[in-house]
Amino acid sequence: MEEYIEKFQDIFVEYAPKVLTALVILIVGLFAIKIVVSSARKLMGKGGVDVTLQKFLGNLAGWALKILLFIVVISKLGVETTSFAAIIAAAGLAVGLALQGSLANFAGGVLIMIFKPFKIGDLVETQGEIGVVKEIEIFTTKLKGLSNKEIIIPNGALSNGNIVNYTTEGTRRVDLVIGVSYDADIKKTKEVLMNVLTSHPKVLKEPAPTVNVSELADSSVNFAVRPWSTSDDYWDVYFDVTESVKIALDKAGIEIPYPHRVNINKSEE
Repeated sequence: MEEYIEKFQDIFVEYAPKVLTALVILIVGLFAIKIVVSSARKLMGKGGVDVTLQKFLGNLAGWALKILLFIVVISKLGVETTSFAAIIAAAGLAVGLALQGSLANFAGGVLIMIFKPFKIGDLVETQGEIGVVKEIEIFTTKLKGLSNKEIIIPNGALSNGNIVNYTTEGTRRVDLVIGVSYDADIKKTKEVLMNVLTSHPKVLKEPAPTVNVSELADSSVNFAVRPWSTSDDYWDVYFDVTESVKIALDKAGIEIPYPHRVNINKSEE
């Protein structure tokens, strides 16, 4: 029994200072990391860095510093850091191979946050979907679809695909095609269509709206009707102008061609 007590005392005397030193380094290190990360976030905030990117970079820096701190602590305990680093590298390689898709989404999220092809609130079209950007996360981006559905797109595919941002420029052109009868007077039709555009309160004066003959189709003369609006008013202008054009053409006696069906009733004699 005395022999075990002596061995315990020897071990305690040998390792107690190392454990105490490692514990002090751990506590001080965690406190320092918290201060560093907090200060970095404040600096990014003052620099106008996006909030999502602030959180992401802060978390990334925090974990990187904690890993370094962990290596320093175990080295103070007498563990060979060279072999430990090799184990971490091997484990990292195995995890990387197992999570290739997730890592691609992670990298895509980093690229999106750095290059900012869109921001929260923008109307975008990507990966065959159209919606307002609701949230940009590390692995996925959430859109709010036009029919109020939530669309979740992996950042890997998003960063490698085409992105159409309808909000960036602030204005949009509404493209309408209006067909009228060949019997209609072209000059009068253009005047009626232009009056509809210039009288609408949400159609912009600059760029100016345009009305031009775009096609001589099989059964109609087609006009390219091009009003401009702000991005927020796009759908209001689209639907209002479409309705107003029909009303205005009817009042002017200008026919919009459509298929006619004739019923022939045969009576038996």
